[in-house]
Parts: sequence; structure tokens; C-alpha cells
Amino acid sequence: MAGTKTEMVKPEYSVPSTIKTKKQITWMQRLKKDKWLYLLLLPGLLYFLIFKYLPMWGIVIAFQNYSPFLGVLGSEWVGFEHFKNFFQNPDFFRLLRNTFTFAVLDLVFFFPAPIILALLLNELRSQLYKRTVQTLIYVPHFMSWVIIASITYIFFTTSGGVVNEIVSYFYGKEINFLSAPEWFRPLIMGQIIWKETGWGTVIFLAALASVDQELYDAAIVDGAGRFRRLWHVTLPAVRSTIIVLLILRLGNFLDTGFQQIYLMTNSLNRDVADVFDTYVYFVGVTQGAYSYSTAVGLFKAVVGIILVLGANRLAKKMGQDGIF
Repeated sequence: MAGTKTEMVKPEYSVPSTIKTKKQITWMQRLKKDKWLYLLLLPGLLYFLIFKYLPMWGIVIAFQNYSPFLGVLGSEWVGFEHFKNFFQNPDFFRLLRNTFTFAVLDLVFFFPAPIILALLLNELRSQLYKRTVQTLIYVPHFMSWVIIASITYIFFTTSGGVVNEIVSYFYGKEINFLSAPEWFRPLIMGQIIWKETGWGTVIFLAALASVDQELYDAAIVDGAGRFRRLWHVTLPAVRSTIIVLLILRLGNFLDTGFQQIYLMTNSLNRDVADVFDTYVYFVGVTQGAYSYSTAVGLFKAVVGIILVLGANRLAKKMGQDGIF
């Protein structure tokens, strides 16, 4: 009809609520599709399953009077008796003092060492010299603690040791570094720093390689010197890496390393050398107190978990990224 407007009515279609925007894939189909990736993952999973998770079953003997003849299922349950005996043992505070001292020294002296060395290597302009230095400082990591202990003995022994020859030349007398209790901890920390500092730079150098060069160029334009660029550009770039590694390090806070300390311990320095790791060996292996030594190891593990959770929570409260 003239003078009237015809309204266009759009047809209505009913859209089913069950329409799938993406094709649903079952886990079997996904496994079949990415089978080669899962195959590459399999060795790592088997390693953690066999060597990390299955041995956890042995924790139950910490609550038993375990006997190898009766087995785990046949041994008598004693609850927290071994933990009570351990905490009441006169050696507990001595072991805790020694272990805690080594752990603090490790965090104060060794943990910053790879960071400082990585920052120094990052400032080198000659790539040939940088790679040569990196190769040389990696070498000690691949030496066993037996070799490290032997080298230490050769250098510091009173029977013709190089260091004692120099000390004797300047001071007129030798120092018994290997047996004196006051020299035990410096020797241990010196060994750790020499052996592991170079290898510890790998992660930090990788983090530094990802820093945008334009940030350095902008800092130079603003008049920042080398130290200012290090403080305001380089360190913030590796801050998250440092925090993550620190949190993971706290998980092994009470792990002082059995091999190294055992090889350097003797009857004269045992008072400052005994730690939880060596104590577990002497009590559990040499004396056959399996349940008691397992309780000591479980105590260490619980302390490590508490430290990791606490450090992770503290890092998040400070605005940093944790590990979970």
C-alpha cells in the first residue's frame, strides 16, 4: 500500500545450545596424535617414578622398629618414638648447629658467587676470551669429590703441601689445615665455590643473553655508566631467575653434601664436621638403625618443604613470581 512502510522481519533460527566450536578430542586420540612427544617424555617420567616416588614408600619405616627379616609389613609400629629419641639425643643440637652453619655459609658465600661471576663474564666484549674463560671454569664441575679431596690434601698437607710450604716460608711454621677444626669450614666452602661456581653461571648467562640490547642503548643515551647499566638493567633482568633458584635452594637447605664432608672428616675435626648427612650414614648404614636414620632423613625433608613453601609465599607477597 502506498504511503506505508513495510517492515522487514528477520527470520528467527533456533541455535542449538550443544553446538561445538572445537572438535572434542579424547585423551586417547591426543595420545595417538602426539605419541612421539610423549615418547620423549617417557624417560623423564620413568626416572622420577622409579627413583623419586617409589622410594617414598620406605618412609613408613620411620614409624616402625624395622627389621629386614620381617619386612615393612611385618615390622612393629612405634609411631613417633624415633623422632622423640632423635630430638632428645645429646648430639641433636650439635648436628643442627653444624648443618645450619654450613647451610647459611652456602647461602651467603656460594649462592651469590655464580651470579657475580655471570655478571662479570657478561661484561666481557671479546667473545673468544669469554668462551675460553667459561670453558675453563666449567671443568671443576666434572671432577668427583674424591679428586677434589685429593687435590686439597696435596695442597694443604703438612708433608710437603704447596700452601704449607709458602706459609712456612713467610711465617716460619706450618698450619695443619686438614685437621684443625677452625679451618674445616673455610676448606669446605672453598671447595664448593671452586667446583660449582662456574657451572652455576650457565643459567644466569642464559638469562642475561635474553636481555634486550635496546635497554642498554637507552641507558647509554640517558648517560648511565657501566655500573648504572648493571644495576638498573642487568640485575632486574635476572631477578626472577635469582628468586626461583633461591627458593629451590632452600628446599635443600639442610643438605650439606655427604661425599664432600665425609672425605674431609677426621677424628680431630669431627666435632665441627658431623652433619645430618654423615650422621644418617654412620647410624643407618654402619650401625643398622634403619628406622632411626629414616626418621632423621624425614625430619630434613619436612624442614625443606616448610622452607620452600614459606619462601615461595614471601616472594609472592613481595610482588615476585614464585615457583607455583
